[in-house]
Amino acid sequence: MKKLLFFLLIFAGIQARAQELRGVVTYEYSQDWIKIASRLPYLSLDQKERIKSTYKNYTGSKSIMKLYFNADQSLYSYESDYTRSEDGRWSWRNSDYVIRRDFKQGTRTEIIEMLGKTFIVEDSLAEPKWKILNQLKDIAGHVCMKAETDDPIKSQKITAWFAQDIPVSAGPEMYYGLPGLILELDINDGDVVVTATQVELKDVSKELAAVKKIKGKKIKAAEYDKLLTDHIKTAIKAQENPYWTIRY
Repeated sequence: MKKLLFFLLIFAGIQARAQELRGVVTYEYSQDWIKIASRLPYLSLDQKERIKSTYKNYTGSKSIMKLYFNADQSLYSYESDYTRSEDGRWSWRNSDYVIRRDFKQGTRTEIIEMLGKTFIVEDSLAEPKWKILNQLKDIAGHVCMKAETDDPIKSQKITAWFAQDIPVSAGPEMYYGLPGLILELDINDGDVVVTATQVELKDVSKELAAVKKIKGKKIKAAEYDKLLTDHIKTAIKAQENPYWTIRY
């Protein structure tokens, strides 16, 4: 009887742990166009002033994002096809943006609309090189640890906060590879902030298995990186903001 009880307790613990390793995170994605423009040294003062005037009453562009995850894979995209302004007066179609990671197979599939086209990036995973720091904070009820890396193509500083109690390698946007689920992502000290507002631990197998049919040009990661690099170089030469047509 004691042995049976012992094994039942172990099984219950395994089941509970499995439940922790799957769920959905709701994020608020906030982008500050004035702050972004102020950091671009190749924009003229006149351009920066015009952007500041245009966005003075609407500095933050906010969208709701969803991340479905389990121990083996993740799926990240917009909550819906359209985003509405905070006052409800305006709505716009969200660009194609679906980021899928298969940690078990070591593969990635990214559907990204940019430069007037939709691209489908299919390649192997390449984890960012993270530096984990000894700083903690609470996000959506979870104690998170700080980590940093950088984006060499966009010259951006990336700060992530990951939940130590959810040991899954997933995260929002293009970022993953930490020993815990990323609940907050900060790009360039507040230019873009993606923060978890809710974490639900539940079965999301149906959502992870769903495949949204989107047409696009299939390319490899190296081709995608070259597109970004060439576009940014061209924009700098023309003294224009490259992030009007690519994701920051």
